Amino acid sequence: MADPLVRFAGVRKTYGAGGPAAVQSLDLDIARGELLTLLGPSGSGKTTTLMMLAGFEMPSAGRILLEGRDIARLAPHRRGIGVVFQAYALFPHMSVAENVAFPLSVRGVSRHDQGKRVAKALAMVRLEGLAGRRPAQLSGGQQQRVALARALVFEPPIVLLDEPLGALDKALREEMQLEIRHLHQRLGVTMMYVTHDQAEALTLSDRIAVFEGGRVRQVADPRLLYDRPADAFVAGFVGENNLLPGRIEAREGDECQVRLACGPVVAAQAVDCGGVGEACLVAVRPERVAVAGVTASDLGEGALPAVLIEAIFLGDHVRLRLALGDGGEILAKRPAGIAALPEPGGPAAIAWPEGAAFAFRVPA
Repeated sequence: MADPLVRFAGVRKTYGAGGPAAVQSLDLDIARGELLTLLGPSGSGKTTTLMMLAGFEMPSAGRILLEGRDIARLAPHRRGIGVVFQAYALFPHMSVAENVAFPLSVRGVSRHDQGKRVAKALAMVRLEGLAGRRPAQLSGGQQQRVALARALVFEPPIVLLDEPLGALDKALREEMQLEIRHLHQRLGVTMMYVTHDQAEALTLSDRIAVFEGGRVRQVADPRLLYDRPADAFVAGFVGENNLLPGRIEAREGDECQVRLACGPVVAAQAVDCGGVGEACLVAVRPERVAVAGVTASDLGEGALPAVLIEAIFLGDHVRLRLALGDGGEILAKRPAGIAALPEPGGPAAIAWPEGAAFAFRVPA
């Protein structure tokens, strides 16, 4: 990446002498104008990374560069970074306009300029008519917009958002995801967003960095991350995946044959796996699994015999659970109402397109 806005170079964070590392050997760049999401489970290091960039945590080792300047030891208020937290952190005794103006007042901006910039920031988040209200008079979504306007009003080089939608209900959360996405596209402001919600990350991001155990497992745009996960953790964490245990029977370059633990042999792309005889996991997305109420021979080459255990109607799609081989199970998804389903307990066949299955090492 040429001339990134932010660069983490060999950053490490530990708590206490000899304690475990919350972040390990982090090398990560953030491009100017991009929305990069840090995605991972609790304790994976994503929030610690954001806090180190904001200045609320100091790295134990490494450098954090903002526009080429090392800010790792710089006080938070001298970094000029906008931050939005899940709890909003609005001043209850101040009006919306006063809350948004606060970063300007501490920077010595004149009252005249404050008024113009506050009006512009409130227009960005569609709160023009609420400048005189107090936070307690606003909905959760409106309070979150005020917090976002406050982070944008002084035109920082980057805005950090730490689980900002976690306190909202599902419908409002989805609405605010699109609000943030459209705002980012319209303004071109650089953003780093932290979440544990895979759907949120896929909706919002230009790129996603998947964290696990204090390390980045993969950085990619949402489609590539979903379609070409780098390892078994990413395959299992981002979206839903069948992870079928097996052992490699043959391998030639990037292709391999895997005998699943439940019996059948399947072809897979060898993404991150060992050689012949080694254990592995075969990943295939449920939506890539085709199901038919016929025998495997009727479905064609590569099809596997199965038995439908149950079909669950979920509105726009049906979720199918099938028995596969000797004790194995596989999930499939199909749009609702397209064709008749196999009878539960009756014979079925499953197949997936060439290249839809990936072989990975078994995580240690």
